[in-house]
Amino acid sequence: MTASTASHPLGRYGWTDVWAADFAPHEAGGLRPGRVVRVDRGSCEIVTTAEDGRVVIGRAGVGPVASADPLLAPCTGDWVALDAEQGVVRVLLPRRTAFVRAVSSQRSDGQVLAANIDQVLIAVSLADELDLGRVERFLALAWESGGQPVVVLTKADLVPDPVTRSYLVEDTERAAPGARVLAVSAATGQGMDALAALLDGTAALLGVSGAGKSTLANALTGADAQRVDATRDSDGKGRHTTTTRDLLPLPGGGVLIDTPGLRGVGLWEADHGVAQAFTDVESLARDCRFPDCSHGAEPGCAVLAAVEEGELPLRRLENYHKLLRENERIAARSDARLNAELLRSWKRKKALGRHMMERKRGPQQ
Repeated sequence: MTASTASHPLGRYGWTDVWAADFAPHEAGGLRPGRVVRVDRGSCEIVTTAEDGRVVIGRAGVGPVASADPLLAPCTGDWVALDAEQGVVRVLLPRRTAFVRAVSSQRSDGQVLAANIDQVLIAVSLADELDLGRVERFLALAWESGGQPVVVLTKADLVPDPVTRSYLVEDTERAAPGARVLAVSAATGQGMDALAALLDGTAALLGVSGAGKSTLANALTGADAQRVDATRDSDGKGRHTTTTRDLLPLPGGGVLIDTPGLRGVGLWEADHGVAQAFTDVESLARDCRFPDCSHGAEPGCAVLAAVEEGELPLRRLENYHKLLRENERIAARSDARLNAELLRSWKRKKALGRHMMERKRGPQQ
């Protein structure tokens, strides 16, 4: 970031030389740069600048950039070219990174939860039994997004024994190679300074319902930006206190994108993400006797040897296989959808061509 972009009114919202260069062709047309703060049906809230340079937040229509494809629709974190006079978004600037999940296990659509992110904060509640398989799933998507993952173990005050808490952190670290793991408590402030010091640029906050994301977001932003409800006593799950994806400015600069609690986290074309989340398995695989070893029952499998020696947990290997299979199914369905769309497009063009030929020939006598 240069001095010019650092002093730009939108600098604290993530404006950089890269975005300035992408926006330059649209500036001549009288458009203004802005960033999507929240998306509603048919419109969104945009943080932009007024004529006098003040930072303002206003609502704008998204008609010109609306899309039936969830991957192409405007999303919180997007940078846009805004027609301030008409109150409409004219252009979505190309995304640099994005956290994408499958909409559901029965469909082949992806959904962007946060765009142009630098970090992914994965909130995991210590009030519940630690689900390392779910952590690995989030990590695969986080690595695939292009952001740097940070696993945030929330509600650490509910684990008062420091030895037990240390074991939980160590277990999570073994399941999260390359990612930072922090145990924090928004209630007591434990670990919050360390977490705040890690934040840089745009951080997306994700997790399941009841993970304490809204409380964490309020603590990080220094304001009651998000409503907080207690979790249900029956199952410890939350009530979706955050219902929209919101871009919130942080006191020390940068922004936080808070998201609703997720019930399901399906993979979406996460080949790189799965490999990055399981770098230990991938590293061991390089020593297998056969280059196409599936780490199932082949002789000379270095991965299975590591499991037998206690170096690699069997649970982790099984989850690695599970995520690979799921990712392959999603990729196959996505390819099938693409092929179907191409076929429909070809049929439309063929029908149009036939219609034009019939018009040229004129009515048959």
